[in-house]
Amino acid sequence: MDPRLGRPAPRRGTPTGAPRSSSGFGRALGLTVLGALLPGSALLAAGYRKAGWWLLGGFAAALAGVVWLATAGHDVALQIAVNPTVLVLVIAAATVGALAWVLVVVAGYRLLAPGTTAAGPRLIGGVVVVLLSLGIAAPAFEVVQLAAAQRDLLTNLFAAGSDADDIPAGTAADPWGDKDRVNVLLLGGDGGDGRDGVRTDTVIVASIDTETGATTTFSLPRNLQELPFPPGSPLAQVYPDGFDAGSESESLLNAVYRNGPAAHPDVLGDVADPGAEFLKQGVGEALGLPIDYHVLINLEGFSQMIDALGGITVDVNYYVPIGGEPTLGHLPHAYIAPGPDQLMGGDRALDYARGRFGLDDYQRMDRQRCVLDAIVAAADPITLLTRYQEIAATTQDIVSTDIPQAVVGRLADLALKIKDAGIRSVVFDDSVIRPAYPDYDRIRSIVGQALADPGAPGAAPAPEAPAAVQAGPGTTAVAGPVPAPTGPAPSPATAAADACAYDPVAAQEALAQGQPPTSR
Repeated sequence: MDPRLGRPAPRRGTPTGAPRSSSGFGRALGLTVLGALLPGSALLAAGYRKAGWWLLGGFAAALAGVVWLATAGHDVALQIAVNPTVLVLVIAAATVGALAWVLVVVAGYRLLAPGTTAAGPRLIGGVVVVLLSLGIAAPAFEVVQLAAAQRDLLTNLFAAGSDADDIPAGTAADPWGDKDRVNVLLLGGDGGDGRDGVRTDTVIVASIDTETGATTTFSLPRNLQELPFPPGSPLAQVYPDGFDAGSESESLLNAVYRNGPAAHPDVLGDVADPGAEFLKQGVGEALGLPIDYHVLINLEGFSQMIDALGGITVDVNYYVPIGGEPTLGHLPHAYIAPGPDQLMGGDRALDYARGRFGLDDYQRMDRQRCVLDAIVAAADPITLLTRYQEIAATTQDIVSTDIPQAVVGRLADLALKIKDAGIRSVVFDDSVIRPAYPDYDRIRSIVGQALADPGAPGAAPAPEAPAAVQAGPGTTAVAGPVPAPTGPAPSPATAAADACAYDPVAAQEALAQGQPPTSR
C-alpha cells in the first residue's frame, strides 16, 4: 500500500499517477470478448482456474462433437434430425447451453472489470456484454427454431403409430433386414378450377434398392384404364374386371382416387386415406410390385414448395403452353419458350408441369418427372438449411403420406444413397402400351426387366415369381407372376437426367417454327 494515497501501490514499470482504471478496463474488456469466444478463459484470467478449465474442456468437447457431426457423422446427424424425442433434447440443450454461456460471459466481465471504472467505460462495457450475449443467443435461437420446425414436420406429417407390417424388421447395421426394395407411390393430386374432388394426374412409383439406393421410377399415364386389383382382395371382388365407374372418363387412372371410395366407402375398412389405398393396391397389381407407402402432393400448393426452395432450374426443348382449353377452343395466353437452364419460380414451374394444349399426356408426364428431378437437385444442404422453416411449413400444407415416423430415419438414410446412385425412369406411354386396352402382363414384364439389373442395359429379366401386394388392413394378396420376355432386349429404363437434358437441335427447330398462336 502507498501510505500517502491509501491505495495499492502502482506496479513496477507503471508511471506514478497513471490511471489504472483505463488499462484495467481495456484488459477486462479484451478478456471478456475472449471469454465469449472461448468460454472459461475469462475465469482463468480472474483466478478461477478449476471452473475455467472445466468450462474450456466442455466447450472443446461440444465443439468437437458439432464438427464431427458436420463432417464425418452425417449418419448420426440424420438420425438426430428425424427423431422427435431427440429434437426436444436438442431444443433444451441449445436453450440451456446458450443461457449458461451468457452467464459465464457476464460473470467473467464482472470479475475482471475494475471497481473504480468511470461511468463512460462502464456503459461501453455493458454494451459490449449485451452485444456478446446477443451474438451467443442468436445462433442458439436459430437452432431452436430449426429443431422445432423439424419436430413439427415429423409429428404432423408422419404417423406416430402404424401397423407393425408397415415397419420392416431390421437392425442398426441392416435397417431394412431382408427387404431388398422399397416401393413408394408418388401421387400428384390436382383439384383445379371446376373439378369436383382431387384427380391424381401424376402417378409414379419409385422403386428403391435398399442396399445401393439405385432407384427406378415407373410413370403410368393418367388415362390408363381397367386398373386391376390383387386377386382375392376386397377390391378385386368389387371390380373383377378392373376399375370401372360406369363411364370411360370416370374410369381412368386419375379418377380412381376420387371415384373408388365414393362408390364403395367401406370396402377397405378403417383406413386414413381410402383413395390412396385404392391406388396402392391397383398400381401395385398393375406393376407387379408391392407398394409400401404413398406420398400425395397437392399440386395446387406445389408452387409454394418450389418458391420455398428458391426456384428450380429446368431445360425446355419446345414451346410449353400456359393455360388454354382445347375442348372449349380457348388458346393459351402465353408459352414458355425453349431454352437451357431456365430458373422458374413456383407459378412458372407449375405452368411448365401442367401445360398440355397442343401436346399430349406423355409429354406432360416427361415434364413432371423433370420437375421432380429439378426439385431433388435444388434441395442441396445449403438451401435446406437457410430456407428450412419455410420448406417445412409448406411441406405440411401440401403433402400427405402414410409413412410411419419409425421408418423416416431409414428412408432419410436411403435418400443419401439415392443422391449418389441416381434415378432412372420407365415411362409407360403410348409407344409402350395401349392405355385403353392395357396388357398388364407386358407391363409387369417390363418392370421386372428394368429392375433385374438397373445398371446394365440388356439385363436379363427378373425370374418368374409372384409378387406380394398389400390388399388391405391386415391382409396380403398375391399378384400374378411376372412373365419373362422372349429373347434379350435392351433395358427400358433411361436416366432421368438424360431425359430432361437440353436438346439444342429440338429447341432450335421449335424456335425456327415460331411461337404457336395465343389468345392475346
